[in-house]
Amino acid sequence: MTATDVAPPARERAAKAAQGGAGTRPVRLWSGRVSFRTHPRTAWVCGVGLLASGLLLTVSLCVGAYPVPVPDVARALFVGTGDRLAVHFVNQERLPQALLAILVGGALGISGAVFQSLSRNPLASPDVIGFNSGAATGAIVVIVAFGGSAAQVATGAIGGGLLTALVVYLLASKGGVHGVRLVLIGLGVTAMLGSVNSYLLTRSTLNSAQNAHIWLIGTLSGRTWGSVRTMVVALLVLLPATVLLGRRLRMLELGDELASGLGLRVDRARLALTVLGIGLCGVAVASAGPVPFVALAAPQIAARLTRSPGVSVAAAGVTGAALLSAAHLASNQFFAVLAGVGDRVPWLAVVDDSQRNSQLPVGVTTAVLGGLYLAWVLFNRRGEGRR
Repeated sequence: MTATDVAPPARERAAKAAQGGAGTRPVRLWSGRVSFRTHPRTAWVCGVGLLASGLLLTVSLCVGAYPVPVPDVARALFVGTGDRLAVHFVNQERLPQALLAILVGGALGISGAVFQSLSRNPLASPDVIGFNSGAATGAIVVIVAFGGSAAQVATGAIGGGLLTALVVYLLASKGGVHGVRLVLIGLGVTAMLGSVNSYLLTRSTLNSAQNAHIWLIGTLSGRTWGSVRTMVVALLVLLPATVLLGRRLRMLELGDELASGLGLRVDRARLALTVLGIGLCGVAVASAGPVPFVALAAPQIAARLTRSPGVSVAAAGVTGAALLSAAHLASNQFFAVLAGVGDRVPWLAVVDDSQRNSQLPVGVTTAVLGGLYLAWVLFNRRGEGRR
């Protein structure tokens, strides 16, 4: 069947789906000069997600080794006065990390939504199909071989992600890019890059290996305003372009033939969206390391919450921001909670006082939660391959 064989009613249904499907409402601004369609439930989910991210950010600013009450947090943020320790912890340590969790989570969520929509496969996220591993390899090469600065490590991560994406795309593009083939080839590339990363660590100095290993886990600890500025600049460039191409992403979800019948230049749109998805993934990995499973889970959670046709890019980004903010808060308080449990129940004490204020890398938290989510997805999809 070709695009010209599609009956007019089918094209009309496809066009309606590409515009947002049933339940959408038109919004017109500035006397109709700007118009778009919105899905009420999607807007509600985005609003709740933003509120949750804001609340998690506030809590992250208050708790820690040096607790700061909410009034002192507000004074430190908006006035810059008060207890000197409170001002330092809030403005220089906790706020950059909390903001970075929102920005990185949003970038990963949107990147995952782009790749899952392009491949029409819920497992085709950047960390599963090898892009995160490629970015990690690029960064490790810069750290181990050149002892690069933060900017050079970020450049290496983005370059490694782009090169890996090119390899995966070329290997998976025979006869068209299919979701299952993309995931399987991505898993193979991920395994090979994992071996390369391990070899590079064995050939490096102790100091370089330690720095690379900490970065490989995925962490927000020690991140400064420089990382936040890098993410903000990257998102100001990538987000508007991704939003503008959102309708084309919906059309691609219908299949290449129907999308072509609707007048879309399929190859050009897919290439542009792929580059944007890789860019979002690359800057996120460059800023926080290869944080796993946020890009995998956020689009699917958003799709279940919004109940809208296809994957909403905006909802996936907001969900990713909330997920990583929650994981960041949980990671910061993990050892403190264990120590508190040990204080109340001595025979459950597994953390001593020297570890009470330590921080668990956020990548460990997302890996544990993401592994459980992946097992749940695979369990729910059991038997589909036999149909």
